[in-house]
Amino acid sequence: MLLIPAIDLKDGHCVRLQQGDMKAVTTFGEDPGAMARRWLDAGARRLHLVDLNGAFVGKPVNESAVKAILRAVGDDIPVQLGGGIRDLDTIERYLDDGISYIIIGTAAVKNPGFLKDACSAFGGHIIVGLDAKDGKVATDGWSKLTGHEVIDLAKKFEDYGVDAVIYTDIGRDGMLTGINIDATVKLAQALTIPVIASGGLAGIADIEQLCAVQDNGIEGVICGRSIYSGALDFTAAQARADELDGAAGDAA
Repeated sequence: MLLIPAIDLKDGHCVRLQQGDMKAVTTFGEDPGAMARRWLDAGARRLHLVDLNGAFVGKPVNESAVKAILRAVGDDIPVQLGGGIRDLDTIERYLDDGISYIIIGTAAVKNPGFLKDACSAFGGHIIVGLDAKDGKVATDGWSKLTGHEVIDLAKKFEDYGVDAVIYTDIGRDGMLTGINIDATVKLAQALTIPVIASGGLAGIADIEQLCAVQDNGIEGVICGRSIYSGALDFTAAQARADELDGAAGDAA
């Protein structure tokens, strides 16, 4: 189980939102590069970046902060990025800069042809981010709820060739109320590509619950407010996940 620290970028700063609300913001750091090094030093094996401004306006806004993070971590760990990525040129530019995985969210739902083209052009580097509430997909920084079922869309995108799906329960994100384990498992069981859980991670109990069901195809979990507030010790949690993974392997 891969624990992936999230670095959400707003106006060049590291922040966290509650349920995607740009007004309900907490700033956790002014130096994105230093924040990235913090998690690298804590044992992170991947980073999750979100250009929050970009997600709302539909184009990259925090590119300088992204580049600062890439300089800080070098080639040590892969970095995945989402937020405002709407065209192939932007994907190519970010990949050239050193991003390993591009996350396409709203654009995948609104313009599936773009996602299909991205998978064709940049196979192995495209992840879909599906944000949902009560099983329905939301778009535009969670401001609009669609009629699309998460599983139906995920299956279609899997056929396009996406590398993984990040599933976020937006009713829980930033609220420390616990991962929606049942919905995440249900989605993972419907797919053959990996699912990364997101939204509401509250503490070590969530990690243990995810490890117990990871064989369904759950590859990792995004760690946000919990690791910034101190509710979850990142290093200890990744060690616990590794321990449980080892125990499962021994049992097998």
